[in-house]
Amino acid sequence: MPGGILLTQQSGFLKPVAIILGYLMEGIFAVLDKMGIPNIGLAIILFTIIIYALMTPLTIKQQKFSKLSAKMNPELQAVQKKYKNKKDNESMMAMNEETRAIYDKYGVSPTGSCLQLLIQMPILFALYRVINSMPAYVAQIKGVFFPLVDKLMAQSGSAELLQGFTNANIYARQFTNEAFVNGNTTYIQNTFIDCLNRASTAEWQSISDKFPSLATNVVETVDKLNEYNNFLGLNIANSPSFMLKEAFSSGAYLMMAAAVMVPFLAAFTQWLNVKLMPQPETKGNNGQQDSMAASMKTMNMMMPIMSAVFCFTLPAGMGIYWVAGAVVRCIQQILINKHIDKIDMDELIRKNLEKREKKLEKMGVSGRQINDNASINTRRMNSSNSRYTEDEKEEMLRKAREYYETHKDVGSIAAKANLVREYNEKNNKK
Repeated sequence: MPGGILLTQQSGFLKPVAIILGYLMEGIFAVLDKMGIPNIGLAIILFTIIIYALMTPLTIKQQKFSKLSAKMNPELQAVQKKYKNKKDNESMMAMNEETRAIYDKYGVSPTGSCLQLLIQMPILFALYRVINSMPAYVAQIKGVFFPLVDKLMAQSGSAELLQGFTNANIYARQFTNEAFVNGNTTYIQNTFIDCLNRASTAEWQSISDKFPSLATNVVETVDKLNEYNNFLGLNIANSPSFMLKEAFSSGAYLMMAAAVMVPFLAAFTQWLNVKLMPQPETKGNNGQQDSMAASMKTMNMMMPIMSAVFCFTLPAGMGIYWVAGAVVRCIQQILINKHIDKIDMDELIRKNLEKREKKLEKMGVSGRQINDNASINTRRMNSSNSRYTEDEKEEMLRKAREYYETHKDVGSIAAKANLVREYNEKNNKK
């Protein structure tokens, strides 16, 4: 791993996203510094608000799709019920065709909300990385560790001391990395800062005890970091579990309450999020739908508990991000719910169909033509008034599959639509 794993910025496909978010965080911190309040907790809150505000259009699109899904569900469930006990290929093809026709009717895709999720997920994962490794993205915070790091690197046995820290397993590979072994100065600096960024009070003191000449530098570094990390009396570099232990040993009961407050707020705001989110409607007539709804309900109950557990064990800075994000989503959801409730769903469907028609016309085919020609045989074959026997239906489906297989090398959507039309026209004449 030539790039390291912690202080060295996010590697892999998330790296460009993390770098962009890192620039945003660095800009926010620089503005706060000019205002005389260089505070990591406040920077995290502002950072979270900006990110979620930028993602609002994607969230609205997701909510619109959810609203349309609720409107489509009765029709989709009716199709599923119709073919519930039919597992033959012909029935499955017919069910897929009728299902696709319903989505076409509403002008949406079965994967309608996937694009929004695919865009949001990398952003959220990269955002977590930026907050969890602030010195890697904010030069001013990284600068606090100097000149201590350079002096510490010059001390014999310093690397071994840092490897003995509590969180050594997280960055153990960095000490055996080729860049570290070969004396790459930047890589070694980053590795040392990774360790120090997660050091406890006792571990900072161990540096002064082992290297007395660095005691002054240690005090200056710790004081500056405490200044940056102090948020409402809490050192957000520490986890609530660590703060609780220290407060209990010193009898600081007010600090104990403050430490518990972060995970409590994380759980409460997550619970509020769940309550504000639109819940799927179930009619009780579809086993699969009811099972999914039950699973969703269980997950919604577990999320607040998981939030509390994570925020109790992670640094309080992550807890602040978690709470800030949940509060922003709550406000966002209230406003979106009001906006969605005012939307005329029939008008939304009409606009969706118009967009779809224009998109298909650019590709040289009419969307209505595809829908009508692609579904005509299925409707005729499955109609209660159908004049075809079961054997004739099976023969028509066989010919349809054979016809498609013969022409499956046709490239464009328009050409394939024309093939469907040609086949239907030939079949209708018989």
